[in-house]
Amino acid sequence: MGIIKNRLRLNLFGMTLISLYLVIGVPKPAYAMHIMEGFLPFNWAAFWWIVSLPFMILGFISLTRITKEKPELKLLLGLAGAFAFVLSALKIPSVTGSCSHPTGTGLGAVLFGPLSMSVLGTLVLLFQALLLAHGGLTTLGANAFSMAIAGPFAAFWIYKLIMKLSGKQRLAIFLAAALANLLTYIITSGQLALAFPAEVGGVMASFTKFAGIFAITQIPLAISEGLLTVLVWNWLESYNPQELELLNLIKQESHKNETIKSV
Repeated sequence: MGIIKNRLRLNLFGMTLISLYLVIGVPKPAYAMHIMEGFLPFNWAAFWWIVSLPFMILGFISLTRITKEKPELKLLLGLAGAFAFVLSALKIPSVTGSCSHPTGTGLGAVLFGPLSMSVLGTLVLLFQALLLAHGGLTTLGANAFSMAIAGPFAAFWIYKLIMKLSGKQRLAIFLAAALANLLTYIITSGQLALAFPAEVGGVMASFTKFAGIFAITQIPLAISEGLLTVLVWNWLESYNPQELELLNLIKQESHKNETIKSV
């Protein structure tokens, strides 16, 4: 048990070093999928803050409960947050002059639920806004809703649905991470379209334009994120089975397999 925790600490430390390298060693222009500081009109920035705040409050309550009832999961929580930070900091140029990137929120949503990830994801966005000029404080509510709320909720329910229909855990994790990534960009496109409707065609024309541009880079990224999340899951399954059993993830698949064999 001690060896496993030490390995988890080492991997968490490694991801932290990568994060620091991204922050300090690789300065990049602040063109990104996260809606940048001051870009949204005040009314829309305030609207998304108001929409996001209840999820953040409920998420804080959920995280507090998890850490009190199962303190041994704190390192795994840290790993989920670091995973989201590192992946969402990897900005890949898009054809718009902005950037696309993975989100990394699917893993945390599957492990701890979407409410917990709403807090972890918002903290990730806050640090990126302050340290990387990636996003902004006024637009934090909008960015949190797309990446830390809508994406994790999608990941959680997609995972549950695929597990119920097929019982194939890795397929469920792949689809949860990939589709949550895509939904994040769909929501962002909708947010931009609502704030900046096209003169001809209005909101729908603007949404089609934003979503179409993002799709060029985001679809391959979503597939890549799904595959990477499965690899991380395999690592967790190999080295941290006790923590996963506490989260009732491995038991779901093993119980179904036993049922099938007995039939």
